[in-house]
Amino acid sequence: MQIDIQARHFSLTDSLRSHAEHRLRLALTCCNNHIQRIVMRLSDINGPRGGADKHCHLQVVLAGLPDVVIEDTETDLYVAINRATDRAGRTLVRRVSRQQTRLKQGRPVPLDADQTDLNNTAN
Repeated sequence: MQIDIQARHFSLTDSLRSHAEHRLRLALTCCNNHIQRIVMRLSDINGPRGGADKHCHLQVVLAGLPDVVIEDTETDLYVAINRATDRAGRTLVRRVSRQQTRLKQGRPVPLDADQTDLNNTAN
């Protein structure tokens, strides 16, 4: 999974980058084989004036599916990252599940190893 984290209008600290990467891996690992690239753009809209102005824009580029784009704005950038990555994970699971359902309806899909083992055990 290729992860690109960009900061706009502020400097990106090592702890913030580490937190963002950890949250992305935690939320998106389940569909890792469908993800080509992840771009996260973090920005401070109002600068030092404060307020709910910490913005997280998350784009997940998928193979054979439209991109998943999630945005969240909060007063705390860590919270914005957490919420955006959680939403992206849920959206990604839904989208991949729909694709697999459509493939199964349109043409036969081979059983994966886990299902083959279950079928052999049942006989």
